[in-house]
Amino acid sequence: MLYPQLLTPEEKLADAKKLLSLPRIVVICGSTRFMTEMNEADLRETKAGKIVVKPGCDMKSPHEFWSDPVEAEALKVRLDDLHRAKIRLADEVLVVGDYIGDSTRAEIAYARSLGKSVRFTHPEVDPDA
Repeated sequence: MLYPQLLTPEEKLADAKKLLSLPRIVVICGSTRFMTEMNEADLRETKAGKIVVKPGCDMKSPHEFWSDPVEAEALKVRLDDLHRAKIRLADEVLVVGDYIGDSTRAEIAYARSLGKSVRFTHPEVDPDA
């Protein structure tokens, strides 16, 4: 007797996106020192008809939410988890900037481990190039 193959959560998400006729979703990754470039990339990708998700906080800029070092460290952990969720949701990743630090390198590796396509505004910084 043949049993139907159960879909993985990733396959279910892909099917749901198709059923909803969603455009491609791109997540922007990179150091928050490139927030201006991320905003420009957001404009270009949106103009191209894609849904864009990107970091929502620049913890390098002063703000009351991360003024306390202990709270800031806890927030950073939560934001990293949130960004990995954005990568899981996305169809592709766009890495912005001419520098790849440890966090961005980990995001690229995570995206590639999930089979996501990864593009770079500066392809020369691709750690796998």
